[in-house]
Amino acid sequence: MGKVEKNYSFKGIDCVKLSHGKYFCVIAVSRGASVLRLRDEENKIDVFRYREDVSADEMDSAREIWGLPTLYLPNRFDGGVLKTSDAVYNLPINEEALGNTIHGWVHKRAHTIESFTEDNHKAVLVTSFTHDKNDEWYKFFPVDFRISYRFTLSDDGLKQEINLTNLSDKALPVSLCTHTTINSPMVDGGEEKDLRLFVPIGKRCELNERCLPTEKLLDLNDWDKEYLTGKMPTLQELDNDMYTAQMNTLGGEDFYGVYVTDDKNGTTVLNEVSKEFKFWNMWNHNGVNHYFCPEPMTAMINCTNLDLPDDVTGYSELSKGQTYACWQKFATKKG
Repeated sequence: MGKVEKNYSFKGIDCVKLSHGKYFCVIAVSRGASVLRLRDEENKIDVFRYREDVSADEMDSAREIWGLPTLYLPNRFDGGVLKTSDAVYNLPINEEALGNTIHGWVHKRAHTIESFTEDNHKAVLVTSFTHDKNDEWYKFFPVDFRISYRFTLSDDGLKQEINLTNLSDKALPVSLCTHTTINSPMVDGGEEKDLRLFVPIGKRCELNERCLPTEKLLDLNDWDKEYLTGKMPTLQELDNDMYTAQMNTLGGEDFYGVYVTDDKNGTTVLNEVSKEFKFWNMWNHNGVNHYFCPEPMTAMINCTNLDLPDDVTGYSELSKGQTYACWQKFATKKG
């Protein structure tokens, strides 16, 4: 039976809790509608980065590295410049060391609850945020848009559907990503050394010293190929390894996404994504902070400023009234 708890207190934050079967998840509507926790109680798995002793304030001060924050516009834009087909915008530089704008602002905005439902098969929450003249970033990016998330928790796990709609007469750039912070270890009492991350990659997107694409797509080297066979995702540094996405296989069948196994206890976390996500970016915060991020991205880093064609970068634009839709799913299994 699906259950929605609308006024659930999580570390003192007013959240929404969805429960169904072996799963529960906690969504902070006032904090970008980020999923702060997704747990499989049956198999004692915390999917996303979680610590009992970390306060809400600590999590709030670094929203990009807790739970499942959804980013628009994600990753880095060179010098804060964002070029579209009909305008050039100059965003605030919030990564001063490298001179870039990073991760945008949407994950820091409060959402509105649009609806919630529960029945025998699922629990559902729909939230939205509208960017307009009332937002402090509107002076930098005066393009009205609406972004909404539909979260469905069922026997199949957690599904997040993202819809981005242009409400302006200007072109709306499309680049979306979730900064997926996978807990390490995933299982209560597990060990990080037993984790293996499987990512279906095609070409490496070469980055320069400022973590921006050089526009070169490289053949995979031995380090890269470990993602195909199961790379240890922590206890070593993964620093913005960016790749084009390919089809994965799982149990002999096609699977468009990544998965992580704990080889010792036989548990797996699966992250399936829609075909709109054309890139994977891997990062693990030096490998010693007990989480790692296999980030699905619809477009390449700095996509609006590159000379590569859109069918290579994944970049697209919306005209007024158009909506861009994508989705991803998280599930767990044992054996």
